[in-house]
Amino acid sequence: MSASSATPSSAMRRAWMAVLAHTPRAELEAALSHALDGASPPEFDWLRPPETGLAMVRGRVGGSGGAFNLGEATVTRATLRLRSPAEQAPVGVACHLGRDRRRAELAALADALLQLPEQHPRLHGQLIEPLAAQLAEKRAKRRHEAASTRVEFFTMVRGD
Repeated sequence: MSASSATPSSAMRRAWMAVLAHTPRAELEAALSHALDGASPPEFDWLRPPETGLAMVRGRVGGSGGAFNLGEATVTRATLRLRSPAEQAPVGVACHLGRDRRRAELAALADALLQLPEQHPRLHGQLIEPLAAQLAEKRAKRRHEAASTRVEFFTMVRGD
C-alpha cells in the first residue's frame, strides 16, 4: 500500500481475507492478541453477528465441463463496524467453512483493523505475514506428503 492511498486495494484485501479464512481459531486468536500487544480489541457494533448456515458447493465435470451441485457446506459469516472514527469507520467481514463463531468474529475484527491506514503496516507485518507463512508451510508439507505416495506407471512393450 502506498503512502498516498488511504485504503488498501481490493486485491490486497482479498489476499488477507483468504489468509484469515484459512487460519484456525487458536492461531488467529494468538496472532491477533500479539499484534494488538495484549491490549483489548477496539469496540465495534455488529452489522451481522456471527451466524452459521449452508452454502451450495458447485463442481464441474472434468474441471471445465458443465456445472453441477456437488453438495452443501456449513459456512459461518460475520460483519462488524468499528466504533472509533464514526464517519470513516471501516466494516470488517468474515466468511469461513465450519461453525466457529468466535473465529468469524476475530477474522472480521482483523479485517476492519487492517483497513485503518495508521494500523495497516504494523498489523499486516505482525498478523497476516506470519499467518500466510504458516499456511504456505502447511501446504508445502501436504504437497510433499502427497508427492511421496505418487506412483510412476509405465507401459512395457512385449517383444515377440
